[in-house]
Amino acid sequence: MTILVVGASGATGRLLVADLLERGQQVRAVVRSPDKLPETLRRHRSLSIVHGSLLELTADTLVHHASECSAVASCLGHNLSVRGIYGSPRRLVTEATRRLCDAVRATPRAHPVRFVLMNTAGHRNRDLGESVSFGQRLALALIRALLPPHADNEEAADYLRTHLHPGDAIEWVAVRPDTLVDENRVTPYEVHPSPTRSALFNPGKTSRINVARFVAELITDDEVWGRWRGQMPVIYNSGCS
Repeated sequence: MTILVVGASGATGRLLVADLLERGQQVRAVVRSPDKLPETLRRHRSLSIVHGSLLELTADTLVHHASECSAVASCLGHNLSVRGIYGSPRRLVTEATRRLCDAVRATPRAHPVRFVLMNTAGHRNRDLGESVSFGQRLALALIRALLPPHADNEEAADYLRTHLHPGDAIEWVAVRPDTLVDENRVTPYEVHPSPTRSALFNPGKTSRINVARFVAELITDDEVWGRWRGQMPVIYNSGCS
C-alpha cells in the first residue's frame, strides 16, 4: 500500500509518517520544506518526498502523485502566527481537500481510496445532530468570525461529508482530536462517535502521537476502517472523556 500524506512535516504529520513506515507501508509525503522532516525519515527507503506546496502543484502533477496511492491522509493546518491565521490562503485545508479528491477521482480505481482528514473536536457533525449548548454556539460563532482557520477546518470536513457518497471512488473519515499535546509515546486513548465533553468549556486532551496512531490504524486496518468509515470520530487520551 502507498499512502499519500500532506502536511507531513507538521507536528502530527511527522509522527504519522513514522508510524506508517514502521508498519512497512510505502509513504509519499508532500512537504514544502523537506529539511523539517527528521533525517531518519528522509533517508528511509520506503519514503518518497514531493517537494512543494500542495496548492501550488498543477492538477496533472497532483493526479500523478495520487494515482498509485490507496490512501490519503491530510494533516494540514495553519501556522499559529498572525500571518498563518489571517494571511493567505484562508481556505488552505478546504482547498487542499477538494484538490486531493479531484486528483483521486481522475484515475480509475478498482477499490475506493481511503481519505483521512485531521480535523477538530470543536466542529459539530451535523449528520448526527450533536447537541451544543447555547453558550458554545455563541462562542463558536465568534471564533468562526474571528479565526479563519476554524471555519476552514469546518468547511473541509463538511466537503467530505456532503460531496462524497457511497459508491464513490473515495471513502472518508474526519478525525476530531481535542486539545493537542505532545507526548513521547503512544498511550491508551478512547474514540467516540461524538464529543463527550465541551471542546470550549470542558476540553479534553489528545496527544499528537495518539492521533497519528489512530490515523495509521484507520488506513491499514480494515476492521478499524469499517467501524469509522463515513464518520467523524472524536479521540481523547484515556481519562479525558
